Amino acid sequence: MLNKISEPKIHIVRWVITIGWLLLILSLFYDPISHHWTHPDNLFSPFRDSLRCVLVQGKCLPEQPYPIGTRVFWGMVIPTAIAILLVFGHEFWRRICPLYFLSQIPRALKLKPLLDINQNSWLVTNHFYLQFSLLFVGLNARILFINSARIVLGIFLLTTIFSAITTVFLYGGRSWCHYVCPFGIVQMIFTGPRGLLGSNALAGNPGSITQSMCRSVDEKTSQEVSACIGCKSACIDIDAEKSYWENLRKPGRKLVQYGYLGLVISYFVYYYLYAGNFDYYFSGAWTHEENQLATLWKPGFYILGRAIDIPKIFAVPLTFILSVTITYCICTKIEKYYRASLKGKGKSIGSDVILHRTFSMCTFLAFNCFFIYGGRPELLRLPIVLQLSFNAAVVLVSALWLLRNWNYSEKKYKKDSLAHSFRRQLEKLPVDLSSLLNQRSLDELTSDELFILASVIPKLREKERQQIYKSIFKDGLVNDTFTSADSFAALKQIRSSLDLKEEEHYTILSQIISENPDLMLKHKPHNKSIATTKISPVNNHISSEVDQPTLIRRKR
Repeated sequence: MLNKISEPKIHIVRWVITIGWLLLILSLFYDPISHHWTHPDNLFSPFRDSLRCVLVQGKCLPEQPYPIGTRVFWGMVIPTAIAILLVFGHEFWRRICPLYFLSQIPRALKLKPLLDINQNSWLVTNHFYLQFSLLFVGLNARILFINSARIVLGIFLLTTIFSAITTVFLYGGRSWCHYVCPFGIVQMIFTGPRGLLGSNALAGNPGSITQSMCRSVDEKTSQEVSACIGCKSACIDIDAEKSYWENLRKPGRKLVQYGYLGLVISYFVYYYLYAGNFDYYFSGAWTHEENQLATLWKPGFYILGRAIDIPKIFAVPLTFILSVTITYCICTKIEKYYRASLKGKGKSIGSDVILHRTFSMCTFLAFNCFFIYGGRPELLRLPIVLQLSFNAAVVLVSALWLLRNWNYSEKKYKKDSLAHSFRRQLEKLPVDLSSLLNQRSLDELTSDELFILASVIPKLREKERQQIYKSIFKDGLVNDTFTSADSFAALKQIRSSLDLKEEEHYTILSQIISENPDLMLKHKPHNKSIATTKISPVNNHISSEVDQPTLIRRKR
């Protein structure tokens, strides 16, 4: 998987992409060359344009040769980033993202964060609202101010870079990506629980480097080591699936998922509502329209051959607000109808699964809606065979992604987490399992098959069974698969397979705590403190001196 590519190699890729991005930004301010490439007489240029009449509100839009900076950014860079997210997941994009790379300048300078992000309780709790608002403002700004205004776009991108660096300077880690960056929620939407070709964080050993987590190279050993500072609990860069399920009902999550579909639809539809035709969009004329800012107070709608006297500066946000409101209401109704339909058929499916499936369908629709239009001005320059092949690839990739994630659930995720730990312990047994598996390996077994296997393994010594249980128990606590408080229920199936008694669970928990006191932390939202834990001398049950349940966390 791509997460296995070494940090030094990815570092080179980041440098190349970042330099290319900075050169693109520079070209927005000064570019004496590329306008020659768009001249209609330049027969050898792939960027050559014909100066045909593009109607906007019944009038031909004046066109002339232009620098290609805005066209490359909107027509190539953005669509490529979206495609990477769904296919490879967040983990690959976050390792190569130039904005993330530049945001880490404070860390490269070995500057310690000035503030603790967990002390900013409003931002930690409500960052979905903030990120969605910034995305909303950004899309409005695109149409109104920056689509074709090169200098304005350049200032916008430089301001974004400065904001990212400042955020990380204040809070460290990937605080910009997690809590502020509007593209962060786009990553979450198109990754879902798992990218189509994304890696499985559960497959790694406890404490190993997974997915796109912050990492560096140890100067002494030349080995990759974690550089995580714990800026986010249930971090998408460590375990995307866990982050997905824990954030499923977080404030603003529905608005992000349902509202984003509305943003995608309204962004592309507005070009038709404004110009009176889709030729304005598909021609790509909007990427180099002369004097874009002069249109702000002109009619913002042109419908059925008539201009509607609502200034563009008001028409654009009005279109977005209406679309987001409509899609949010429709998706909410579909979610409720789906829940009622399943209940009427007597099917027992958890509420979170219903929500997850509705979210997944929204992602599928948003991806396909985006690529009906996204990058289309450039694609239309290609032969028709390539255009049709691209269309087929979009539908196929999104359908495979939907199929892969449709029947997934948090329950299955937790079961798979335990199964991976169980598999590691079974591999250590001095028992030849090949005869029981019909020459299959343990890696080929599903979670259900693993638990069945445990029940048919020749009776092990009590000590061996307890050691297996202890190792699985500890892995689950370290990885936050469950807490000490809910571990009894979470490990019920494992305990039954290994024929262990209830009392043994608490005895083993006591052993883990005594052997690993540094791992015991009180689970308190947005605050890290050492937990004070009591073990009853009678039955070894754990009781916390605080109201919050106790968690075991990896010490970083």
